[in-house]
Amino acid sequence: MITKISPLSKMLLLSIGFSMALLLVRVIYADSLDYSFYIWNSFLAAIPYAISTQIAVRKKLNLITFCFLILWLLFFPNAPYMITDIFHYQKRFPVPFWYDLILVIIGAWNGLILGMASLMNVEKFLSQHLKPIWVTLCEFFSLILCSYGIFIGRFLRFNSWDVVSDPGSLLYTSAHHVLVPQNYAKLWAFTLLFAALLGLIYFTLKKLPLILEAKNTQDSGK
Repeated sequence: MITKISPLSKMLLLSIGFSMALLLVRVIYADSLDYSFYIWNSFLAAIPYAISTQIAVRKKLNLITFCFLILWLLFFPNAPYMITDIFHYQKRFPVPFWYDLILVIIGAWNGLILGMASLMNVEKFLSQHLKPIWVTLCEFFSLILCSYGIFIGRFLRFNSWDVVSDPGSLLYTSAHHVLVPQNYAKLWAFTLLFAALLGLIYFTLKKLPLILEAKNTQDSGK
């Protein structure tokens, strides 16, 4: 049975395809593998979205769905993590700096929109089983955990696979961050500020359909 691809998924595939095309042209032109990490990072960023599409169509909150939610939460930081790939941006001869700027921007956009779309899918499912206040709290909690995951991924070099491959080290490090937060002021400042940034973006994106709906209502009333 062939699964129908949603319009949003088609746009996301188009956006990722555009970034891969830019990267391919760059590799051929510069004869260099600079920015080739976008291939792997884009794949990782797509995982939480793919998982969330399965969560969104589920009807019951059972053990299988709970496992899907945990799996989504583990991979969720991989998507907005791509925003921090902007750290790699610098002028690299012979590629024009503006070309690399476009490549970095589309990479950050892909990670951001994949992450936000996946959170919307999870919200869609949770809204069927929880009161609105609990759904909102789950969203904030997810964004905080996501931002924490981005920090330890970018600066401490942990990744989602360490939950399986090196759980002891990950648990030990995270326990220290939680139990003695005063010793990790920079970590928690980044986590809270980045979570606030993602929250502003997420809740703004959610308002956009309401603007279009209001406009359509006004137009129909004329």
